[in-house]
Amino acid sequence: MTKIIVLDRDGVINHDSDAFIKSPDEWLPIEGSIEAIKRLKQAGWIVAIATNQSGIKRGYYSRQTLSMMHQKFIDLLDGELVDWISYAPYLSEDNSPARKPGVGMLQAIEKRFNCNLKNAPMVGDTKADMEVALAKSMQPYLVKTGKGERTLAKGDLRLQSIPVYDNLNAVVEALLA
Repeated sequence: MTKIIVLDRDGVINHDSDAFIKSPDEWLPIEGSIEAIKRLKQAGWIVAIATNQSGIKRGYYSRQTLSMMHQKFIDLLDGELVDWISYAPYLSEDNSPARKPGVGMLQAIEKRFNCNLKNAPMVGDTKADMEVALAKSMQPYLVKTGKGERTLAKGDLRLQSIPVYDNLNAVVEALLA
């Protein structure tokens, strides 16, 4: 069986901002997240990222700047490689199937790795992350970092059965235990 995990980016791997992460200088990893991804890779996991990046369409940053943010992230992994980074540059009102909670990015991951994501873990900090994981019959994990605390505070009943962890590092510790 392929061990594959899908991670959201902002709020899970790096600190998030309501004003958007607009440059490599603003892209700052959450404590322990880089090490958690390294441990997953060393344990043989495929690590895929699925991230909404509406800041591109809003004109806050370019695709080239996003690429530079991702290069900073990759450089911090010290030789470990993330297997896939998928992003949706669309706004909610675009109704793009690529933008979470649409399943387009997850379908692309399945096609790329010739796998089915059913029961695979997905880590996120928003309701959209949890919804897309459930739509693909994945195992969602909600982290309290990023928008996670806000997501929990809304008291959505659908979140009651979803495991909640302090951060990505805690999720990875549980998965690798």
